[in-house]
Amino acid sequence: QVQLVESGGGLVQAGGSLRLSCAASGRTETIYRMAWFRQAPGKEREFVSSCGRTGGTIYAASVKGRFTISRDNAKNTVYLQMDSVRPEDTAVYYCATNRMGREFDSWGQGTQVTVSS
Repeated sequence: QVQLVESGGGLVQAGGSLRLSCAASGRTETIYRMAWFRQAPGKEREFVSSCGRTGGTIYAASVKGRFTISRDNAKNTVYLQMDSVRPEDTAVYYCATNRMGREFDSWGQGTQVTVSS
């Protein structure tokens, strides 16, 4: 089992920046990819970005060029640097991990990000 705890959410003005963190504990040796998803009110949860153990980042088109994912394997932590944020980035952001060849099956409790216009 992997436990995930997100932090860093809050209120930010449009055009500003925010940095989210997610610390993993438990069976961290089983983690393959670490990812961020988000869910806005009334919408389904959507993929934001993921990072493999040795790099290899993937971004949703809506955040590419504005968000940067990074990972510190020594600390079992993944970060999401959010720049040039927009009101449509408002959502609860969730951290998730998977095992090689598996779906994302470990989830954090989420952290709220609100972007004011």
